[in-house]
Amino acid sequence: MRKTLTLTLSQRERGHPWCLGTLSKDFADTPLGHPALHDVRFTKKETLLLSHLPLRHPLRSFFNHSLRSSALPLAAACAIALTGCPNVDGDVDLTAPLVDKVLVVGHRGASALRPEHTLASYLKAIEDGADIIEPDLVSTKDGVLVARHENEISGTTNVSEVAKFADRRTTKTIDGTQISGWFTEDFTLAELKELRARERIPQSRPGNTQYNDQFKIPTLAEVIALAKEMSDSTGRTIHIYPETKHPTYFQSVNLPMEDRLIADLDANDFTKSRATVYIQSFEVANLKALREKIGDSRPNWKLVQLMDDRARRPYDFVKAGDTRTYGDLMTDAGMKEIATYANGVGPYKLAIIAVDSAGQFQAPTDLVRNAHAAKLLVFPYTFRPENAFLPAPLKAEGPDSTRNPSGSVAEIQEYLKAGIDGFFTDDPAVGRQAVDTFKR
Repeated sequence: MRKTLTLTLSQRERGHPWCLGTLSKDFADTPLGHPALHDVRFTKKETLLLSHLPLRHPLRSFFNHSLRSSALPLAAACAIALTGCPNVDGDVDLTAPLVDKVLVVGHRGASALRPEHTLASYLKAIEDGADIIEPDLVSTKDGVLVARHENEISGTTNVSEVAKFADRRTTKTIDGTQISGWFTEDFTLAELKELRARERIPQSRPGNTQYNDQFKIPTLAEVIALAKEMSDSTGRTIHIYPETKHPTYFQSVNLPMEDRLIADLDANDFTKSRATVYIQSFEVANLKALREKIGDSRPNWKLVQLMDDRARRPYDFVKAGDTRTYGDLMTDAGMKEIATYANGVGPYKLAIIAVDSAGQFQAPTDLVRNAHAAKLLVFPYTFRPENAFLPAPLKAEGPDSTRNPSGSVAEIQEYLKAGIDGFFTDDPAVGRQAVDTFKR
């Protein structure tokens, strides 16, 4: 009697749209539960296909034991048939997304329309169709994580006009750069709550200034609560994409953020087990430390290695004397190393598709291909709808503050062609339109 194990990979089960196929292995006189089947060997191509099974797929545990790359697909007298896959004898299309639908990340909320990192900005992002909202995280004096783009807050709050805090102004060295102003780590949470948020770039977003001094600085816990509330009311899960800002610096002033971040995420069942949480950082060591702390115990938490300009170095590399650059991390070897501790990468968009002096898009680099080969998701940043941030051919008539949503849609869709898995946008309604109208 022959036992047949057949696996058909649907688009959702695959998690990777490069192939529709059925894998059939016939095992002569061997019950499916027999231990001998744990020694089944698969070819490299079969291994790649099957490795995209979701973690909870009923056959995943079997393949975790049985998948081993080999040129000889023989064990337990099996015969192999791999059918229905285009390009079976060629390369996998590594420029296709690893997700079913590209994800729209509300960068600091809907920061093109509301002052960034406010609950109003996150709410607007959700209302405009963001799949994920992104809070940048810094620490208060009493160790509470709050949402600010930087720990220096004179450009995003009214702190410079609050007389009682005038003596808090100081100069510090943050990641090797001297900065003067007011810093979150010199304020308790109660003191920060006395301040009000302001538009960071009023010259590009003058319309946002109408909201100045209306909103408080939110804590991470408050952002999570909003995402949970809106998930319940809309019927769609709003995911979270927190960034740990300046981790080496905060460790140096005895305010490390990693344990606090884990505690805040674990404190709410929404982020503990329901929503997907993408934890990102421009540094490497703190992501590795987070991986060491959580291991695989929280499968809904994903770590993402952010990447700055190719020539720059992660600041923890600078401190450690490591000469590698972000460009080194973007190589095939670099991506493979990242895959040992992270689930994705977040590069600056021009590292994927550069533009020339006339603003014309160039051919995509190997970044997406290298990342996907290592099974890493790719989330480039940042797409903005104002003239100040658009390539020249996509600008509208008018000054830098002029909005051109159609130009932003066109820009985003160039990157969708390159196979990105998600992207950061300051205007999630524009991002949603770009995704929903895109045809690959």
